[in-house]
Amino acid sequence: MIRVPFLDLKSQYSSIKGEVNPAIQNVLDNAAFILGEEVTQFETEFALAHDARYCYGVSSGTDGNHLVLWALGVGPGDEVIIPVNTFIATAWGATLCGATPVFVDCDIDSYNIDPSEIEAKITARTKAIVAVHLYGQPADLDPLLEIARKHGLYLVEDCAQAHLAEYKRKKVGSLSDASSFSFYPGKNLGAYGEAGAVATNDSEVAAKFKMFRDHGSDRKYYHETYGHNYRMEAIQAAVLRVKLRHLQGWTEARRRNARRYDEYLRGLPVIVRPAEMNYAKHVYHLYVIRTPHREELQKHLETKGVATGLHYPVPLHLQKAFQDLGYRQGDFPVAEKVSKEILSLPMYPELTEQQIKHVCDSIMEFID
Repeated sequence: MIRVPFLDLKSQYSSIKGEVNPAIQNVLDNAAFILGEEVTQFETEFALAHDARYCYGVSSGTDGNHLVLWALGVGPGDEVIIPVNTFIATAWGATLCGATPVFVDCDIDSYNIDPSEIEAKITARTKAIVAVHLYGQPADLDPLLEIARKHGLYLVEDCAQAHLAEYKRKKVGSLSDASSFSFYPGKNLGAYGEAGAVATNDSEVAAKFKMFRDHGSDRKYYHETYGHNYRMEAIQAAVLRVKLRHLQGWTEARRRNARRYDEYLRGLPVIVRPAEMNYAKHVYHLYVIRTPHREELQKHLETKGVATGLHYPVPLHLQKAFQDLGYRQGDFPVAEKVSKEILSLPMYPELTEQQIKHVCDSIMEFID
C-alpha cells in the first residue's frame, strides 16, 4: 500500500542535512546560544524576504502574537477583533495583553475574516483588528485597512501560515501596522523547535519589539520598561537561515502540488476544493477541502494509508476556554458550517505525484 503521511519533515531534513548540520555545529562551537549574530543575520534576511523594514526573532509565534499587540499599546479593557476561524494562539495575543477578543465570522470561499462583518463589532473599546492569513492565503487587506483607518484602529497580520504569501503582488507581513510569524516545525518555514518573528515598518514599534522581547532592556541589566523573555535561540536562527534559502523553491513546489490536487479533484461531487482568491498568492501551508461526509471520508482515507488533519474542528467561540465571553452555537454560522466539513489533505514540498494521485484516487473511490 502507498502510504502518504500528513507531513514529512524527515524527507525535508534529509535534503538539507549537509547544510543544516554545519550551521548547528557552528553555533555549538561558538557557544552563543541566545540572540547574537545568527539571530541578527536571520532577522535581516527574513525582513528582506518580506519587504519589511524591521524584523525581530522571538521565541514562538504565540509570543509574537502577544508582542505585536503589546507594542501597539493594547491592554486591559481594550477589545481586539479576531476571526473566529483560526488557531487559538491568535486570540492569546489579545488575552495576554489583558484585552478581550471579539470574534468575527469568516468568508465562505477564503475562510479568512469577513470584512463585511467587522464594523458591527466595533465599540469605543476596540483597539485593533487582527487579519489571519489562514492556510497560507492572505486575507482581503484593503477593506480591512479602510475600516481600521476609518475608526482609528490598528491592523495586525497573523502570518503564521503564510510565509512569502502575497496580497496584490506585495508580500504579507509588511502591509499593516505590525505582523507576527510562526516557525513551528510544521510551518512552511519551520524551525527545529519553537520560534517566531515580529515585523513592522514603524521605527517606534520596532524599538518596543526589541526591548519588550528582552526584559524591557536595550542594554544589559538596565530595564527601561516592563518586558518579557521572548528571545530567539541561535540554533533556531541557524536552521531558519538555511531553510530560508530554500523557501521560494519549496513554496513553488507547494503551489504545484496544489494544482495537481485541483486537476484530480476538479468536478467531483460533494468535494469543495480550496479557492485561490484573485488578489492572493496562496502558499498552501494547508490544502483544505470541504465535504459534508468529512468523518466517513477521513476514515476511508486512513484505511488507504493517507493521513489527514482538521484545521480547525471547533471555532473559537465554542471553545471551553472562551465560554465566559457568552457566545453560543449559531452565532457564527459560516465558521460553524466550515468546521464540520473541512479536511486537510497531505501537503508539503516533497509530496510526489504518485502520492497525490493515490490520495485523489482514494477520494474518488469513496465517492463512487
